[in-house]
Amino acid sequence: MPAQTTYGLAITLDRPFDATVEGARAALAAEGFGILMEADLQATFKKKLALDTPSYIILGACSPPQARESLDVDPDLGLLLPCNVIVRRDEQAGRTIVAAVDPVVALGVAKQPALIPVAIAIRTRLARALDALERSA
Repeated sequence: MPAQTTYGLAITLDRPFDATVEGARAALAAEGFGILMEADLQATFKKKLALDTPSYIILGACSPPQARESLDVDPDLGLLLPCNVIVRRDEQAGRTIVAAVDPVVALGVAKQPALIPVAIAIRTRLARALDALERSA
């Protein structure tokens, strides 16, 4: 089961980075999430800052039905979408971390009671995706 952090859910795997990224994509897809964007921070830091850093990718995961439902409540909620999922390498520990934002925390800033059930549903699906990824390792 994923650990609850201050603002997310996280797992740590003894699995290579690239295999973990592919596994994360597959686990998210199995829960109905599409990846709207992907940011490779390692490549960006290398190119823009000439820094060598551990592997780190941000996946922008989206569940279209819940995104639409959230935007129907508050059109400005697009500022909080998509749900970010990170895959990062901890070089010192030789492990890979996968973490997802907790939508209950993220959407909670809107202070819209109608969003609570949507946020809980999304969190449940993200937790299942992380759990499936952890079990497949």
